[in-house]
Amino acid sequence: MEQQLFDDLVSSLKEAKKISHGESQPSRRFEVSSTDVKSLRERVGLSQSEFARLMRVSVKTLQNWEQHRRKPSGPAAALLTIVSKAPDVALKSLE
Repeated sequence: MEQQLFDDLVSSLKEAKKISHGESQPSRRFEVSSTDVKSLRERVGLSQSEFARLMRVSVKTLQNWEQHRRKPSGPAAALLTIVSKAPDVALKSLE
């Protein structure tokens, strides 16, 4: 490993340590909000089994999302966003 790259990594780790101990502020912060799956499902008027079938996931996975034990990721998160923004179009397309 090149010395400059190694020095940059060490510097980054020291900065991360200061941030985690509250000694420094991060240069930027990202907030990712998650969809409230249960309220979305209720808003579109589907049962858990119907919504799970629509999302192509098991009912157990849907229940984990609704009870915040798991968070949808990847394509499932994108699909939930589409359902929340344009439920009529999404429901027609997925049925």
